[in-house]
Formats: sequence, C-alpha cells, structure tokens
Amino acid sequence: MEKNTRSIRIECPKLLITRNESDLQWLIGSPFFPPLTIISTFRCIHSNSSGPDFPKESEEIRTLLLKGFDVIGALIVGKSDPEKTAARAVEAARKLKKLLTGTTKLENEETIGAVADPDTGDIRFFLSETESSTNFELVNPVSYGDNPEKFVWESGCLLLCQLPIKLPVCYPANKPSDAESIFSRAIEAVIAKFKDPNVVYLVKASNRASLDVVQPVILRGSELDFDAAVANIELLDESAQNSEKKLLRCAHFCLKSKSTSQLLSAENADIIQISVLLNRSEKSPKCSAPAVEYFPATDETRLLIVDFKLEVLCYAVQGIPLMHAISKLIIPGLIDQLISMKKMNLPYLLTQHPELHPYHFCPPGIAHPVTVIYELNYGETEMKQVDARRSLHLRLGLPFDRPLLRIANSLDLSIKSRSSNLSTRKGSSLLKDVHIGIPGSGVSGGSVSLVQGSYEYYHYLQDGFDDSGWGCAYRSLQTITSWFRLQHYSSVDVPSHREIQQSLVDIGDKDPAFIGSREWIGAIELSFVLDKLLGVSCKVINVRSGSELPEKCRELALHFETQGTPIMIGGGVLAYTLLGVDYNEATGECAFLILDPHYTGSDDVKKIVNGGW
Repeated sequence: MEKNTRSIRIECPKLLITRNESDLQWLIGSPFFPPLTIISTFRCIHSNSSGPDFPKESEEIRTLLLKGFDVIGALIVGKSDPEKTAARAVEAARKLKKLLTGTTKLENEETIGAVADPDTGDIRFFLSETESSTNFELVNPVSYGDNPEKFVWESGCLLLCQLPIKLPVCYPANKPSDAESIFSRAIEAVIAKFKDPNVVYLVKASNRASLDVVQPVILRGSELDFDAAVANIELLDESAQNSEKKLLRCAHFCLKSKSTSQLLSAENADIIQISVLLNRSEKSPKCSAPAVEYFPATDETRLLIVDFKLEVLCYAVQGIPLMHAISKLIIPGLIDQLISMKKMNLPYLLTQHPELHPYHFCPPGIAHPVTVIYELNYGETEMKQVDARRSLHLRLGLPFDRPLLRIANSLDLSIKSRSSNLSTRKGSSLLKDVHIGIPGSGVSGGSVSLVQGSYEYYHYLQDGFDDSGWGCAYRSLQTITSWFRLQHYSSVDVPSHREIQQSLVDIGDKDPAFIGSREWIGAIELSFVLDKLLGVSCKVINVRSGSELPEKCRELALHFETQGTPIMIGGGVLAYTLLGVDYNEATGECAFLILDPHYTGSDDVKKIVNGGW
C-alpha cells in the first residue's frame, strides 16, 4: 500500500549495496533525529541458512553503537516480492532491537524495511508502524542529505565517562567452579550501584578552546529519571531557564560560540565529561568514624582482582536535560560495556585475564563514532587482532587496504585540538592539506586524481634550518613520510635532514662524510630511505625531459586512485612534490598539482595556493 504522508531521509554517503542476494544491513538512526532518518548502515556479518545469528549480531552491535543511536530498520538485497522481503527485513530489525534493549515487546515503534535490487541498486522503503501491524506502507519521497557531519554535529555533542574498576572476587579454594557465579554476582552488584540513590555523577566541560568558564555540576542518583523512554524526552530550547541542576541542558557545557571555519565532525565535537562517585554519607549532620565490616571465611579462599577500564562515549543533542543524558545514555552505556567485558573475561577468569580497552573511531564515510573493545594482550599485527579488524571493516563497509581501525586511528579524547589545518612537530606548526579548496586547473573535460588522505607541507627554512638551494628533495621526502604517519601506516617520526643522511650512510649508499653536508639527493636516494625507515617499496619512472611528463599522466592518475601517496618528482638539482593530476584522456591535455618545497615565505595558505595548478 502506498501513501505520500511520510518521507525517508538518508544522511549517509552511501548505503552498502552489494550484488549478493539476501545480503542484510541494519539501518542506524537516532531518537534525536526526525523520524525515518538513516544516518549509517552496519552490515550483518553473522548469519546461517536460517537467517541472521541474532545473539552474535546483538553482542557486537551493542559494543559498536554509541548510546544515542539505535537500529531503526533493516535492508535486504533481493529480487523476490518486495513487500514480503520488506516484511522479513522489519522482522529481523525488531528481533535485533529486542535483544539490544532487553525487551520482549516494542511499543508503537516504527520500523523501516528496505529492499534493494541487486542489479540496479534501486531501493524501495517500506514502513511498519507497530509490531502488530500487518500493513506495509511504501514510503516516498526519499531525500539524501549532502552534509551528514553538519546534520549530526551542528546541535550534537559527546558524553564521555571513564571509570576504572578493580573488582575483588573471593571463591572457595576447593571449589573453583564457583568463581564464575560469584564473579557474575559481583558484576550485578556493580550494575546496581550505578542506580543507587547515593551515587554521585560529576558533570564538567571538557578542555576548551575558549575563555568560557563553566562550573561543574553534581547530580545524585536520586535526582535521575530511569522511567522515561528516550524518544519521549522533552528537549529544551535555548530559552528554557531552569534553576534545577538536573534540568540543565547539555548545551550548558558546550562552547557558546564557534568559529565559522570550525569543522563540524566528531573530532571537533563538544565533549562533556562525566565522573561516577559514591557518596555514602550524603549530607548527614552527624559525625561518625569510618566502620569496617569483617566477614570471616569458613573455608580456605582465593582472591581474584579483575581490572576493568570502562570508557563509554555517548551521543546527545544539546537540548537534552542532564538527568536524562545520564540516566538514559551514560548509565545504560556503562552497564552494556561492563557486561561485554564480563563475557570476554569469563573464559579466562582463573588464568591470565585479557587486558581489555575500549577505543572510539570515526572512520571515513560514517558521520558518527563507533566503539571497539580491543584485547591489548595481542599485538596489532597478530592474527587475532587482524581478524577482528577485518570483520569490523566488513561490517562498516570499509576498504581492506587501509589501516582505519588501528589504535593510532582512535579519537583523541584527552586533548581537544580545535585546529583543522595545523599540526605540531618538534615545536613548530606545519600546514596540513594545503591543496584543499584550490580552484580548478582549467583543463576542459579533465578527470582529477588527487592525493588521498592528509599530509604536512615541508619546505625550505622550516624548523629554523637553512636548506635553501639544496634541501628540496629532503623536504619532499618529509612530506611523503608525513603522509604515511598521518594515515597510520607508520609511527616513525618524520626524519630530519641529518637523519635522512644517516640512513643513506647506514645502508652503504654514502660515505660517512655525507652526514652534515649540503649535498643534494634524488629519487633513488628517496626510495632507499623510505625502504629503510618505513619498509616502503618505491617505483622510479624515468623521463628524458619535462616535456615527456604528460605522457605519464595516465600512470600518475592511476597511482593517485589506487595508492594515494604524494609523489616526489624532479630532475637535475630540482625536486617537487606532486599532489595530483587533471587529465583529459581524449585530448591529452593535462595539468599537475605541485607542492613546492622551494617556498620560503610565511605559512599563509592563501599565498601558497595562489600558485594554482
């Protein structure tokens, strides 16, 4: 049946459509967004002949998905009857949501069932209004947003709660099998404490890049509201004035004014820090000495200490009152993460405990962060970690040839850097990604292929070092090395001129007298240094003169599209850094985007990009 009273809004760059029939994806939305708004998709990766493995799917998605987002539907790729396929998608989404929320019945929750044609990629969206409804409404129109980050972060913020717990577990020495049940009861006792009337939640603004001074606020467990559904919470606008601390808006702790050039993203989002404390005495006027209770063990007992490092990140809109942000986002997040870590610890309870740590990532193509719990007992290159990241890449639709979910890629929540175009190295500020926003090259009908990812701009006279007239290839090498660092392929520091020279001496390419000299280096030396320092192999392309370079345009374009690194280009005593090409294959017309290491002026982006292509 078809109506035109509703519409679907898609605020993600792409839905993960494949040609695999029966491929299923979970549609992600938020109770803070307009109804039927899809912000991302997670692929279902655990299934069998009878359908999704719901316990496995719910366990992983419960960890991955921040509180403040939820599953609002499912998409199935298939060519069979669209309405029946949509019914299967809706049923799957509801089963998953029940496991995620721990409920047996969903009350009046609209659920989307989407059907994608594997040949054309066309998607039809159906809506089931309630669990008991047998009618499926075909929803039109479907609109696509062009700026998901702005949609999510213009009025959004992050809540962060870090809570280390040392949990003592005593079990009978002659009955170690009891350890698991005792451990589970101890976890349940911790969970109960989160809702204790005497628990105290300290709320404060994170590190700020402004002069705003906001005093921390304390809320007690007795002031929280655990009954209201998130979808029914009344959001407060800027005009709302409340003297009660529990009704303060989250906006109270966010920056009041932001630079117009500020990027809207998870990396630049306002962060509200929430700490959990236990206040047993409340405001008692009586003074009393601390008391210790002693419970003697009747049998020989063993003591286990299980360490938990909880770090919960939640998404909220700035209009949500503090009491709801804590009771409906932070506390459920703490409970879910604690239960996830409990399950990961149980098999090893009486042996070596896994060292578990949550990390938060905002991979490309996804406008909101995700949380992953890694076992730090394993190195990042060990197969257990590699396999875990590979399955995450599959679920999130990420490429398998880029390290996007290594620990070095995680969000830095300890230091809020508000600058989007500066990075610091050894005390100096380096411009980053200076080509962004540069005007077109003027090649008619050309196809632009550019460096993929970020780099730092190295040029003459930086760091107070005078290399004018001889250091251009060194600077180009530094820019290339910075690309590998910023893409997290390597943690090796960008080498100085002396360190570059030392590397060439170490491999026997140069004599010791080369160190500290002002001698030029070329493409061959660059390839030697990249191989020694980063383990990166290079390809050297020879041309007889600059006039032959356009003949290599197709090959250069392919490099940028498949490898994405900057290229050192040079001949004689001159070296440059190539960032992209604009090439018309039909006419042969081309233009090169050159980052000039010979530049000696101030780090003024406008002045630098004036050179154009």
